[in-house]
Amino acid sequence: MMAMPDSDSEDELPPGWEERANDDGVVCYVNQQTKTTQWTHPRTGRSKRITGDLPLGWEKYYDGQSQRFMFHNKETKQRTNIDPRLAFAVEEPTLNISQVRQRFDSCSTALQILHGKDLHGRVALITGANCGIGFETARSLALHGCDVIFACRNSSTTAEAIERIAQERPAARARCRSVALDLGSLRAVQQFVEEIKQSVVHIDYLILNAGVFALPHTKTVDGLETTFQVCHLSHFYLTLQLETLFDHRTRIVVVSSESHRFANLPVENLTVQHLSPPAEKYWSMMAYNNAKLCNVLFTQELAQRWKQRGISVFSVHPGNMVSTQLSRNYWFYRLLFAVVRPFTKSLQQAAATSIYCATANELTGLSGLYFNNCYFCEPSKLSRNEALQKQLWTLSERLIHELMDQPT
Repeated sequence: MMAMPDSDSEDELPPGWEERANDDGVVCYVNQQTKTTQWTHPRTGRSKRITGDLPLGWEKYYDGQSQRFMFHNKETKQRTNIDPRLAFAVEEPTLNISQVRQRFDSCSTALQILHGKDLHGRVALITGANCGIGFETARSLALHGCDVIFACRNSSTTAEAIERIAQERPAARARCRSVALDLGSLRAVQQFVEEIKQSVVHIDYLILNAGVFALPHTKTVDGLETTFQVCHLSHFYLTLQLETLFDHRTRIVVVSSESHRFANLPVENLTVQHLSPPAEKYWSMMAYNNAKLCNVLFTQELAQRWKQRGISVFSVHPGNMVSTQLSRNYWFYRLLFAVVRPFTKSLQQAAATSIYCATANELTGLSGLYFNNCYFCEPSKLSRNEALQKQLWTLSERLIHELMDQPT
């Protein structure tokens, strides 16, 4: 049996504490045992504020006998010194990651993170959701009421994945649907976006999960090295094309890897040949490392460009050598992954960090961060190079324009 958190609510007050609001609408927290007061929540360390008018039927007045403001419900005749708007108090946006309390770790699962959450009415779009970590991410969201779009190349395996979820929770069948997406073709990405925009008006969670690993040197229909295009360029294009479906409620999660720390992209004079090398300069492991670095670089630059829109963008490391179909392309890696499987994360644990970044309330207002084991950590020094972030963005835009301008 899976262990669950002590409470459904991540901000439930500890015993002996209660919320109060001052005349300015700022929420304070009173410890009845120690008779002390503080402005931040004793569990989360966050502050709250109440706004708006009193609920219908309530009025506020000053009671001379008790010398305090009171609240009166004219319909029920109830009188209280607790502002009824406290039930709708909103947390102030977090300004610094250091203010976020760590609630989960490497052992946490996606379903534990979602415990007590109701995601009905939310829409998630997940690339590579038909297997591995992507499937567990999609499954976890669907089981909690989220509508999930499976953006995958293989329609038959995607249908099987959705059926597995439906067998576990029949009501989830209506919340899951498959839309074909081939990340090896920019025109296929464009067609996918057109289809999505015909049926979706808003996306709450965009999770860029799909990837390839340990491929021999191959090129896509666009003439680019496959690892680079599938892991970075097509996701870059997909995100920008879906921009009109995003707002301040949207979270974008880019699945990267600790492998980004071993990349070798140059800080200056980045070229297409560095990102999409010819066969004689290609090494599959380095291609993967560089693609995962591109994920982090893209995340940080996108976070800066969309900061004023309130869109949160995060990159994540799911876990080391998690047993997925990612290693299916080379026998050595299949053997290696099989050997280490008992010592690595389960797929549910591997999906946890993506789920955390997509849904955690305490991350509201934050963006451009890299997470590992459901908590922030510093990405590589190379990934934090602003000049390289901008070079990659400019080069990615140029490649897309050149390729999409070519006649079909």
